[in-house]
Amino acid sequence: MTTSPERVCFQLQVDPDRLDEYRARHAAVWPEMLDALDSTGWRNYSLFLRADGMLIGYFETDDLQASLDGMAATEVNARWQAEMAELFLDLDGAAPDTGFLRLDEVFHLQDQLASRA
Repeated sequence: MTTSPERVCFQLQVDPDRLDEYRARHAAVWPEMLDALDSTGWRNYSLFLRADGMLIGYFETDDLQASLDGMAATEVNARWQAEMAELFLDLDGAAPDTGFLRLDEVFHLQDQLASRA
C-alpha cells in the first residue's frame, strides 16, 4: 500500500518594498539550490505571492522532518536563507525556512472522494 505524501502549506511576509527583488531571485534560483530541494524530497513545490507581500508556499514530501533536516545540512541552503532573510518581515532573526507559519489543511478533494469509495 502506498501512502500519500504529506502536503505542506506555509505563509511568510515579504517586504512589500522588495517584491521585485523577491520575484527576480525566484526567477533564477541557483541550480545547486534546485538540486538540493529535489534530492531532499521537496516535490510539487510552488510559491504564490500577493501584491501586499503575503507569500504562500506549498510542497509535498514523504517525510517533512527529513526534508527540513536534509536542507538544513546543505551549505547552499545556508547561503540561500542568509541572502533571502533580508527580504522578509516578522522573522525575528529566524531563517525563512524555519520562520514560516504552517497552515492547517482543512480540505483535500481527492481524500474526500477516496473516502466515499
